[in-house]
Amino acid sequence: MTTQLPKDRAPSIRDVARLAGVSYQTVARVLNHHPSIRETTKARVTAVMEEIQYRPNRAARMLVTRHSRTIGVLSAASAEYGPARSIVAIEDAARAAGYYVNIANLASADPESISEALEHLMGQAIEGLVVIAPQVRVFDVLARMSIDVPYVSFQATGGAELLVPADQVAGARMATRHLIDLGHREIIHLAGPQDWIEAEARMRGFLAEIDDAELNTYPPILGDWSAEFGYFAGRELLRTRDFSAVFAASDHMALGLMHAFRDQSGRFQGGRAVRRCLDHRQGPAGPDLGHGHQRRQGHHHRCR
Repeated sequence: MTTQLPKDRAPSIRDVARLAGVSYQTVARVLNHHPSIRETTKARVTAVMEEIQYRPNRAARMLVTRHSRTIGVLSAASAEYGPARSIVAIEDAARAAGYYVNIANLASADPESISEALEHLMGQAIEGLVVIAPQVRVFDVLARMSIDVPYVSFQATGGAELLVPADQVAGARMATRHLIDLGHREIIHLAGPQDWIEAEARMRGFLAEIDDAELNTYPPILGDWSAEFGYFAGRELLRTRDFSAVFAASDHMALGLMHAFRDQSGRFQGGRAVRRCLDHRQGPAGPDLGHGHQRRQGHHHRCR
């Protein structure tokens, strides 16, 4: 294809239309993924755009269509494994559908920071919002702000938002039942922060299964998801508690716990079992841990 374009400006939508032999309205429909466009026409227009390296002007398109084709993501812990993987999946799905993604990471989970992050996203004219911020206070702020775009959440909060949940309670019950079936009767729960919705749900699942089995109930140890806390908790448990198994609410805490057991005795104590709720393949080297997968709409879901 021979292209003759002015060298003093970037290619325009009318250049694409002229070279593809279609109207500029047809090019616009291709860009907007309109269902009426034939595949042959779409292929021809796309080939021209690639050849002349045409890049749509998002601001101009938004003025014409009044759609930003942008999804906002509010994340409170993007450095954690689960939220990070969720963000990657959201970006992949959005790109495949012709959408952009704007991400606002919460440096702090106080109400002012949450409001500022939401205002920032709304200022980008987002058309939808995905919430990967599992603290209850995030949803309290959302309710007060009356967000006027649809939003979905991975956490069950009892609100009106759409929900794509993993069953945290069922996962915790399965992990605890596994330990009981192995013959353990003195089981400790190393829990996550209780301002996290998932941590509270896993604790409820653990306590419900312990209660159903009519076993002794011990106060859960409230952690912070980190391997450092797991290590500290493991050292303290060995010094102060009589137990045979631990259900850890996250992989990192489980790994820290296992290292504490190994360091305390010079080897991993085979008489004690550690069960974790999730499957996480990144972390310090150590013994293999029993784990429970959680499924979300037929797919394995990994977090923290």
